[in-house]
Amino acid sequence: MNLGDLTTEARNPRSVGLDAMDTRQLLELMNDEDQTVALAVREALPAISEAVELVAHSLRAGGRLIYLGAGTSGRLGLLDAVECPPTFDTDAGQVTALLAGGRWAFVEAVEGAEDDLDTAAADVDGLDVGPDDTVVGIAASGRTPYVIGGLRRATERGARTVALACNKGSLIGREAEVAIEVATGPEVLTGSTRLKAGTAQKMVCNMLSTAAMVRIGKTYGNFMVDMRPTNAKLVDRARRIVAAATEVDESTAADARQAADGRPKVAVVMLLAGVDAEAAEQLLDTGDGSVSASLRKA
Repeated sequence: MNLGDLTTEARNPRSVGLDAMDTRQLLELMNDEDQTVALAVREALPAISEAVELVAHSLRAGGRLIYLGAGTSGRLGLLDAVECPPTFDTDAGQVTALLAGGRWAFVEAVEGAEDDLDTAAADVDGLDVGPDDTVVGIAASGRTPYVIGGLRRATERGARTVALACNKGSLIGREAEVAIEVATGPEVLTGSTRLKAGTAQKMVCNMLSTAAMVRIGKTYGNFMVDMRPTNAKLVDRARRIVAAATEVDESTAADARQAADGRPKVAVVMLLAGVDAEAAEQLLDTGDGSVSASLRKA
């Protein structure tokens, strides 16, 4: 598959006069094009759903969600991974990312790194990827050698694999158990896949991590009760979450959270089940970490 044949590389007929537009016209065009992204993602929901189930299964089994990519695609995977510990109190490395060129490539382009299949295989080996893990390879073009090499090596090591591309019939899709192909079409700025393609990739990564965390009991209703309160803003949010989830005043919520050693999920179970912190932890253990399941056992 030649790069020039991809829809993400095609010239967008709506933006051929881009440099002659005034600023408002340019922004309106970009906004119009961005509105097509959510619809393209919706078309891929069946495959995204399959991928979520793979990720949730891996996390329940003690495995990991591992993103793999180069350039913008890799940075978006890393961005999603680093947000999981404060949002869902995940263990170190439970959600992680491999970026062509290493972590430094997040802030500075490492030219040529995306073309190296062997380095991708070595990176996968370095994480000791195995059958309990799910590896998500991300490439807007769907043909990045680093991602192809990484997915192949992950498959050889027995991991579950997902491909996320922005072109149909992608090469990375052929390497993966589940192929998520979001057809975002030509960019406003020809070939600049950090635009619509990047937006689509971010949306899908949001879905993969968030929906998987919901499936494994990291939420209660729409509250992130497993959040990690590591600064003043998050401490305030945790107190408000406990109060709202249990319908108590914020002072009572703060006392319960303190008794729970700062853990919102434990505080919620304490208040809703009418038990102390130790009993709440035991209920959560029997409910596999789910507040709802724990309360059914109370």
